[in-house]
Amino acid sequence: QVQLVESGGGLVQPGGSLRLSCVASGSIRSIYYMGWYRQAPGKQRELVAVISSGDSINYEDSVKGRFTISRDSAKNTVYLQMNNLKPEDTAVYYCNSRIARRLGQVNDYWGQGTQVTVSS
Repeated sequence: QVQLVESGGGLVQPGGSLRLSCVASGSIRSIYYMGWYRQAPGKQRELVAVISSGDSINYEDSVKGRFTISRDSAKNTVYLQMNNLKPEDTAVYYCNSRIARRLGQVNDYWGQGTQVTVSS
């Protein structure tokens, strides 16, 4: 069994910062990538940032220069440092990961989500 658990969401004023964390636990052989999606009310879920096992990183255009994704392989953890937050960043943020539980068995997993609200 594999589980992803997010933390770090909350209410922040425009220009403020938050740091999200996601921990993968359970039977894990290897992790191909870990990343973050977000979904605002009435909008499609979108990719925010992703980091691969080889440290290749991709960001959604609107967060470039403001958000930083990083990982700690020893802890099976991915982080999203969010600076200079804007009201349009308000959404539920979901952790997503592609994980091999054993050789040849690869699946995508999702966390339950954490709410980020940016408002004055």
